[in-house]
Amino acid sequence: MQLDSIQILDLTRLLPGPYATQLLADAGADVIKVEDTRTGDYARHMPPMTDRDVGALFDNVNRGKRSIALDLKSSEGRAAFYRLVETADVVFEGFRPGVADRLEIDYETLSEYNDDLIYCSLSGFGQTGPYADRAGHDLNYVGVSGLLDMTREDESAPPQIPGYQISDFGGGLFAAFSIVGGLLSRELGTGGEYIDIAMTDVVASFSQALSYEALTGDDPRPGETALTGAVPWYDVYETADGRYVTFAALEEKFWTTFCEDVGREDLIDVHETDDPAELEAIRAELADLFASRSRDEWLETLGDETVVGPVYTPAEALEHPQFEARGLIERPDDAPPRVGFPAAGPDAPESDDESLPAHGEHTDELLASVGYDETQRAELRDAGVIR
Repeated sequence: MQLDSIQILDLTRLLPGPYATQLLADAGADVIKVEDTRTGDYARHMPPMTDRDVGALFDNVNRGKRSIALDLKSSEGRAAFYRLVETADVVFEGFRPGVADRLEIDYETLSEYNDDLIYCSLSGFGQTGPYADRAGHDLNYVGVSGLLDMTREDESAPPQIPGYQISDFGGGLFAAFSIVGGLLSRELGTGGEYIDIAMTDVVASFSQALSYEALTGDDPRPGETALTGAVPWYDVYETADGRYVTFAALEEKFWTTFCEDVGREDLIDVHETDDPAELEAIRAELADLFASRSRDEWLETLGDETVVGPVYTPAEALEHPQFEARGLIERPDDAPPRVGFPAAGPDAPESDDESLPAHGEHTDELLASVGYDETQRAELRDAGVIR
């Protein structure tokens, strides 16, 4: 899982794209943030701010990258970008469809400078279709994809905004996966390629457990499927201290173990019943049972095979010894603590570059590497083409 020889020109900003390239940077890729000459990545200035005087979001997903500030609306800025493209492996953009074409940095144009280029476009709705030109954010995408409708207790309750940005992170993760796949295909002799990723498509692909019914005329409804609250043995219950536990005993063996652990062997045989009255009665029994102890008392009392787990706050979760044991939480001496690369193994990335690129910090270095001398760079800077 080493991408040390790969160079990525990253035109994205905010969250989905930078999350994707942070994963690739952690794996060793040389990620170059191509920013405009005015404000750069908006996330630099978004609160909360870290003690490094940048937005926490920027701090979390831009470590170890380099930054070049170019005015791509100018012919001189595009000419400089084209030179960078000649030696790059990947161009990754997150503009709305049509913007890259107007800037003349689309795949067709750039492939003339580098026919081995992997070019990835990440957008809300993709490059085609009736929604392609629509603006949007994570909440819009999970709404269109069907996820938001299912994120509620039942149809009488309003949809709940997911606690994490599912389409942003899912889209970023799928973009990273697709870029690596494109690089592998290139190594196998296929040459460069264009990849079009819609965040809405990615979230829609998460519907596999419901898609058959949805596509064959039986529209799944929230609270009416086994995984959305229809059965009492797969649900969330409040505990005596006002906190919550998850209970996921879909399989008979887990239900049996739970019933034995809590001394309710009389409930074992009702597992998998579809009688509405029985289901309601079991749910009431479980609600009373879980309300008899605090969340942590349940966790201390029940064994590993009872599939009862905690509902933690983000702070509780990220302090949990499970994540510490996995090495997921990183606490560098010279940077804020963070959630690291989510994979373990003998060849898993172990990036120790805690640096954050200042806006345009590497402009001179990068332009010098593609042949611009000091005088030429000064002229571009004076003209406002670079920063």
